[in-house]
Amino acid sequence: MTAKRFVLLHGGFHGGWCWRDVASVLRAAGHHVTTPTQTGSGERKHLLSSEISLAMLGDDLVNHLEAEELDDVVLVGHSFGGCAISIAADRVPERIRHVVYLDGLVLHGGQTAFGVMPPDIVAARRRQIADEGGGLVWPVVPVTAFGIPADHPRAAWVARRLTPHPASTYDSPLPLRHAVGNGLPCTYIACTAPAYPALEPVRDWVRAHSGWDWKELATGHDAMVTDPDGVAALLLAID
Repeated sequence: MTAKRFVLLHGGFHGGWCWRDVASVLRAAGHHVTTPTQTGSGERKHLLSSEISLAMLGDDLVNHLEAEELDDVVLVGHSFGGCAISIAADRVPERIRHVVYLDGLVLHGGQTAFGVMPPDIVAARRRQIADEGGGLVWPVVPVTAFGIPADHPRAAWVARRLTPHPASTYDSPLPLRHAVGNGLPCTYIACTAPAYPALEPVRDWVRAHSGWDWKELATGHDAMVTDPDGVAALLLAID
């Protein structure tokens, strides 16, 4: 068996911690795994500011790949982490073997997260940011919003670790020089039980786009928490 290199990037409210169980499975199978945390999130929550942009989150990931001298990487982005993996694919494609969006946000160059989400969801999030987040953050939401049942064995673990998401990133344009994916092999893993409503337009685009592989997991949005074995199995099957 040839060992693979996996870089697993978290989504909004989360940090590298959320990949604990998936990373354990991959490492037990003999593979190299890193789980970076982006500026303003997780253990880097002290860096939260109104200056955080998608470009900065992309810098975080590219710098991680370069500092760890990683290449031939299977790069995985969950949810909002899809933005940063698109930037990495755009800037350092020579380091990346395969790009995987785990129920991820897929934007094209110049698009914003709020620009592609359903209008009712955008309006609700803007209200929360203004009323409860002081205009700076989208406040932490219940774990059930990520498809984790309240009585799930890891629900309390997730709830303890969630941190507010920087509001500035939702209106920040994605800086890409090439088409999303930059010609690299791309796989989209859709979590379907239940489906995450904010990603409906994204999933429609991916399904209609030729050249990307499409997989499904019958689990909620936080599949790395509720079905780590299923996520790991799909990642291990990627060439």
